[in-house]
Amino acid sequence: MTTLKVLTSQDIRTLVPMPTAIDAVHTAYASIAAGSAHVPLRLDIDQASHQSHTFFMPALVNNESLGMKIVSVFPQNRAQHDLPTIHAIVLLIESHTGRPLAMMDGTFLTVLRTGASAGVATRLLARPESRHLVIIGAGAQAWAQASAVCAVRPITQVTIVNRSPERALQLQATLTHIVPDVSVHIAQNRRDALATADVVCLATSSRTPVFADDEIRPGTHINGIGSFTHTMIEADPVTVGRAYVAVDQYAAAWSEAGELIAARDQGYLNPSAVVQIGDIANGTAPGRSDNQQITFFKSVGNAAQDVVVAHIAYHAAVRTAQGQDVVL
Repeated sequence: MTTLKVLTSQDIRTLVPMPTAIDAVHTAYASIAAGSAHVPLRLDIDQASHQSHTFFMPALVNNESLGMKIVSVFPQNRAQHDLPTIHAIVLLIESHTGRPLAMMDGTFLTVLRTGASAGVATRLLARPESRHLVIIGAGAQAWAQASAVCAVRPITQVTIVNRSPERALQLQATLTHIVPDVSVHIAQNRRDALATADVVCLATSSRTPVFADDEIRPGTHINGIGSFTHTMIEADPVTVGRAYVAVDQYAAAWSEAGELIAARDQGYLNPSAVVQIGDIANGTAPGRSDNQQITFFKSVGNAAQDVVVAHIAYHAAVRTAQGQDVVL
């Protein structure tokens, strides 16, 4: 008889605080770089009529965390159906028996681990004294980006850049609750906001750059986490070309990261200069070289992140008797 533990988004929120998620994703990235994670390229089923993508993403990390995430991104959901853009579930499997262990909400877990990825990169690449975070985009991913960056750097100010004033106000209210000791503002002018930014998080689905190269000041660290296909480009390819670039995984990045592909194809970026963030974590690639260097982390999402966070959530739930047990 097999018992499956079912965890809701609130369960995961309680069981896995952001600093814990950051450490877990750090382990996932280090494992990818060290070759102790098996992460096939995700299968993408797209529906042009909905402008949507559904991804099937399996992973095995350190012969311990085994599972798969199924995530759907439907950009028109909010306008057409009053539903979230992203829906996802995560299935966790016992690695030495194949026994199903848990099914959990993957929507919140995706936001959590994606925020945590920015936390890992910011911890490894941003200047230690970074104080000002600028977030471009106010969608589902934005709050977790701010939470993660604030967890690893002494941020005192967050500035939101977004086309929709209503969404910006909603994010401002959320962040005021999540990071109450940080001043949260809505930018009147993107260029002015970026002029004093130490860390920039890109959380949009834009197909064209959301900033101009000359708006990025020396020493800025940029996290590019919104775009996830080869046709999406958040960061200016010129900026990418003059930055020190780290990715979550080579194969996925060169298959799916639009700004990297554009920068390479336009002659701005030498692919051999790109490193994996896990190699920086393991000490086999350098971090920031000086306080003037621009650094850019590009993540297209990786199932290793999901299964390690799911693994932590499951075992925490077992210890604390949280979640619902279902006999299959």
